[in-house]
Amino acid sequence: MSKENPHKMHLEFSDNDLLSALVGPHDRHLTRIEQRLGVSVALRGNHIVINGPEPEASYARAAIQYLHSQLVKGFTVDTEEVESAIRMATATVPLSSGDPMLGGDESMSIATKRRMVFPRSNHQAEYMQALKTHDLVFGLGPAGTGKTYLAAAVGVSLLLSGTVERIILSRPAVEAGERLGFLPGDMREKVDPYLRPLYDALYDMLPGDQVQKRLASGEIEIAPLAFMRGRTLANAFVILDEAQNTTSAQMKMFLTRLGTNSRMVITGDLTQIDLPNGITSGLAESVRILKGIEGIKFVEFDEKDVVRHHLVSSIVKAYASDVMHNAASNIKPHARSK
Repeated sequence: MSKENPHKMHLEFSDNDLLSALVGPHDRHLTRIEQRLGVSVALRGNHIVINGPEPEASYARAAIQYLHSQLVKGFTVDTEEVESAIRMATATVPLSSGDPMLGGDESMSIATKRRMVFPRSNHQAEYMQALKTHDLVFGLGPAGTGKTYLAAAVGVSLLLSGTVERIILSRPAVEAGERLGFLPGDMREKVDPYLRPLYDALYDMLPGDQVQKRLASGEIEIAPLAFMRGRTLANAFVILDEAQNTTSAQMKMFLTRLGTNSRMVITGDLTQIDLPNGITSGLAESVRILKGIEGIKFVEFDEKDVVRHHLVSSIVKAYASDVMHNAASNIKPHARSK
């Protein structure tokens, strides 16, 4: 069917309570789907009627079916979940395992003490699968795509199951040109602001008292990258966040810490390097050197995977487009031969 021709679909639901949660207060969730996909979505009794061109009408149906499946499983649906359903429905690459639009594959979920974590885009699903099957995974892409959050969720689930004995989370202490020596307080007070996103992820996965208890016992360790030197990290799930701000020497040092029965996840955004001019990013270098090695998985995210406010995805895309435009405009034409 051509894009111009409208398509009409009817979805019937037998549970009115679930249907009420699905459409949201004042049909808010249906309105969001209409606005984002350019279709008409109306509630008619226990039916939802979709009118619009293809493939947008099918995207709307898939998103609604996914949201209903989440409600059947006992999960709640909010605006953020509606946005993620739309992203998954419009993704062009099918998931490798299960169909999230029809309820998904339970193997794609991660169980923690506080919540079940599901992928919200195809790249997230690929990433979660890689975290379960590979000892070394690189998650590359813009902020807000879930790289660190999902890695922390997998780490917590492996710790709770006894697969690993500890979680180690690390970051290079380089941010926006600041230097630790100029910050007030002792070493912990100096580095904690840089590690706060890692703490936030943990508190999302575990009750606060358990986070504190496991930090005190050493089951969970959060430390700046410099503290990794000279160690062998065995029986651990290790995450290096903001890896674009590592130097070549730091990255090589970190990669060679991998010990027996350990897994390592390295995340970063190569468009957000805060290193001084002239210093090569260790992440960029490792991507170039290690791609193609069996057992190492690289997962690349883009603006479609951003799981924050929907405007963040547009902002990321606009900045990427501006960079490409500037790069093209700086290319000087070759001189014509006479």
